[in-house]
Amino acid sequence: MHLIDVGSGPPIVLVPGIQGRWEWMKPAVGALARRCRVITFSLADEPSCDAAFDAGTGFSCYVDQIAEAMDSAGVHRAAICGVSYGGLIAAAFAARHPERTSALLLVSALPPGWAPDERVNFYLRAPRLLTPLFMIAALRMYREIAAATPGVLNGLAAARRHGWNVLTHMFSPARMARRVTLLRGLTVQDELSLVHVPTLVMTGEPRLDRVVPVSRTMEYLHLWPHAQHIVLPRTGHLGLITRSDEFAKFVTTFLDTASKEQADATPADRQQRRRVV
Repeated sequence: MHLIDVGSGPPIVLVPGIQGRWEWMKPAVGALARRCRVITFSLADEPSCDAAFDAGTGFSCYVDQIAEAMDSAGVHRAAICGVSYGGLIAAAFAARHPERTSALLLVSALPPGWAPDERVNFYLRAPRLLTPLFMIAALRMYREIAAATPGVLNGLAAARRHGWNVLTHMFSPARMARRVTLLRGLTVQDELSLVHVPTLVMTGEPRLDRVVPVSRTMEYLHLWPHAQHIVLPRTGHLGLITRSDEFAKFVTTFLDTASKEQADATPADRQQRRRVV
């Protein structure tokens, strides 16, 4: 597996979204690497990942990939951070491997039970053929980029940078469509309800997230009463890219607090936590 392992300090595994490319998260990787050790990768079925993907295993293949990445990096336990589609992957990993998860961070994540809406189903009809239309529709993201980068010229420059990164690390419509279909019939609610590691749910502002409605990501707060929620201001779905430094500060502040709380926990607290997970 082609692994990105940068920075030093507390380890955090960063799982990409449905487009599958770690490169789309480069600003966040760089900002986090100044504060901690970042381990990331493209999803297993991306050719650039150079990893095995078993279509029969389906969604679980992505979950297992986290453990494989940690083993390759020589890391037994880490914070697991999933972005959008990757958030559901990260949550499933925390449920299945609590002993390897020091904390869980979900960023504008798909909730369990998510199903494609009418817009997504339209693109699923012919992913390759409809790619040009999908790219045009992506212009709706400019409003969010402009909000994160005040000033017309600054906003246009930011949009150009992000657009160039996408074009030079192009997504596969067919693989994206397959990842959506892998969620059909996926039932993980029961196992996710057992997660009791320190958890942060991060969203942007509801008016700016045009990909995953904030209300859907907030469903995790009903599933996990212990979870914290934070809004990254002036962002929607792209906050870890458009405001990467602020994103990294929120993440590391949460991890520092979670680490201190775990260190201060009494033996009885730890025993109770083990019983819960």
